[in-house]
Amino acid sequence: MPEVFRSLVVILFIATAFFFFARRLTISPDELNSFKRRKNIWLFLTLAAFLAQSFWIYTIIAIPALLYANRNESNPPALFFFILFAVPMATTEIPGMGLVNYIFDLSHARLLELFVLLPAFFSLRQRSDVIPFGRTIPDKFFAAYLVLTVVLDLRVSNLTSMARDIFYLFIDAFLPYYVLSRSLKHMQDFRDALQALVIAIMILAPIAAFEFSTHWLLYGALIDSLQLSNAMTLYLGRGGMLRALASAGHSIALGYLMVIGIGSYLFLQRAIKSKLVRRFGLGLLIVGIISSLSRGPWVGAVTVFIVFIATGRKAVQRLILLTTICLLAFPLIAVLPGGMKVINLLPIVGTTDKGSIDYRQKLLTNSQIVIMQNPWFGSADVLETPEMQAMRQGENIIDIVNSYLSIALSQGLVGLGLFVGFFAFVIRGVYRSMRSLPDKDSEEALLGRALLATLFGILVTIFTVSGITFIPIVYWSIAGIGVAYTQMVRLKQGTHSVVI
Repeated sequence: MPEVFRSLVVILFIATAFFFFARRLTISPDELNSFKRRKNIWLFLTLAAFLAQSFWIYTIIAIPALLYANRNESNPPALFFFILFAVPMATTEIPGMGLVNYIFDLSHARLLELFVLLPAFFSLRQRSDVIPFGRTIPDKFFAAYLVLTVVLDLRVSNLTSMARDIFYLFIDAFLPYYVLSRSLKHMQDFRDALQALVIAIMILAPIAAFEFSTHWLLYGALIDSLQLSNAMTLYLGRGGMLRALASAGHSIALGYLMVIGIGSYLFLQRAIKSKLVRRFGLGLLIVGIISSLSRGPWVGAVTVFIVFIATGRKAVQRLILLTTICLLAFPLIAVLPGGMKVINLLPIVGTTDKGSIDYRQKLLTNSQIVIMQNPWFGSADVLETPEMQAMRQGENIIDIVNSYLSIALSQGLVGLGLFVGFFAFVIRGVYRSMRSLPDKDSEEALLGRALLATLFGILVTIFTVSGITFIPIVYWSIAGIGVAYTQMVRLKQGTHSVVI
């Protein structure tokens, strides 16, 4: 049996078992009905992808399925999240029919953006209760960042590549942010969207655990079967163990998704009545992030827990307890069989794969030199500088494994300031809205704490990875949820100002 079919059998087996558990995360008949519909489309798209043998055949099958699913969907962001990771982030070129080289790169994620988010965008534009884009401070920073990106692209782009870049920014960045920031208006909307996101991420955890334990990447053969490019499904190891990918495309991207899943789950878990189900769900996400063997996301996950605890009741006592448990765990782990191997995998204290840490430190040092050569708006040929050429690795690539450095190198401190400022104002809006709630134990307050923790977790994690695979799409989406949360709280309190 071809590997792609063997992978399909394993994934369907894992998915069937997981969905049996996941239905227990729903808390109402409406949520259960939505879960069943979205589960069926996830299974259908997975089957179609593995059986199609061509991405174009998959596209022909997927488009009617997406149109049908979207027609029966009351919460497009939830549908988008639920099926976003069903197929890896890899692309194929749409031929230019002799007019241009190619029209644009198409992927599973872009199919969802075009046939789920784009209809939602046009629908939102017609509603009188939707805040026009540009009215909030995060909107302004976001728009300025996108405009700057387009203007700076003129340094190296011709007319067709410029049109292509604008299109990518619109569907990959603007659409997720706009639709998420304008669609979610009531607590049920937020609960539904985040539940879909958590389930979509959580299903990757047992798949990742399988890959980690069997040294077999389940989605690798799919990329070859669909004849896709720009995929990152490579076998990477650390400490003699395979770093799992699932459909995330890279082990750090998988860990990043688990960080977001953990942050979102901290909001959802209160509504889950069964303590066993509640703990098992969190345990799955922790297993997923461990299977990635990615230290940056591990630090991001710790950040999520710290911020979540720090914004709740008895924060000091609980943070002291958490610190004490961590300090006591080290000597305990060290005396267990294989304990030192575990400790050596940890960031800061570990020694396994130290070359990766040395590379990142050298990248930071060299990038600072290059940034100061063109500090305001960066340069289009930064990779040609001697400092960057010195970073070329054995694979003959220069891997800028830091989103902030990547932005600063290509767009300067102005671009970096707009990017960081955007997230800073989203975080400020979430924090102020959360603090303004009279009931600190309400569901709204819990959502604010979870969003705040997730946003901080994202900002920490992307310090260790560039904008690969699903990473930008998801952080623009989470930022959109943060803006939507701020507006929901303000409207609920009767504050009509939309500037945050």
